[in-house]
Amino acid sequence: MAAAAPQQLVQYVVLRGDLRWPRGALVAQACHAALAVLHAHYAHPDSAAYLAERGRMRTVVLEAPDEGALMTLAETLKEHSVDHEMWIEQPENIATCIALRPYPKDQVHQYLKKFKLLK
Repeated sequence: MAAAAPQQLVQYVVLRGDLRWPRGALVAQACHAALAVLHAHYAHPDSAAYLAERGRMRTVVLEAPDEGALMTLAETLKEHSVDHEMWIEQPENIATCIALRPYPKDQVHQYLKKFKLLK
C-alpha cells in the first residue's frame, strides 16, 4: 500500500482591510509579518518543509475588517497555541497584520474561515 501524500502546507497572512495606505506599504506589512514568523519558527519541521518547496509555496492572504478583528484573531490563535506573529508598524505602533507559520490547512482553517480573501 502506498503511503499517503503529505498534506500541502499553507502560510496564512491576515492584513487589515481598513488601512488606507499605499498598496506598496500594505504589501510590505504582509512581507514583514510573514518573514518574522518564519524567522521565529525557522526550526519547526513545517517551516523547513515549506521553505524547501520554493516555487510551490502556498500563501493565502486574508482581510481582517479592522484592528479589533485582528486583535481578536491574535487572542484566538494564542488560546489554541497556533504559532503566529503580529506585525506592529513602528514608530506609529499600529497593528497591521498577522502571519501564521506554515501549517497543514486542516490544522488552522477553523480559526480563519470567517475572513475573506484580500481584494
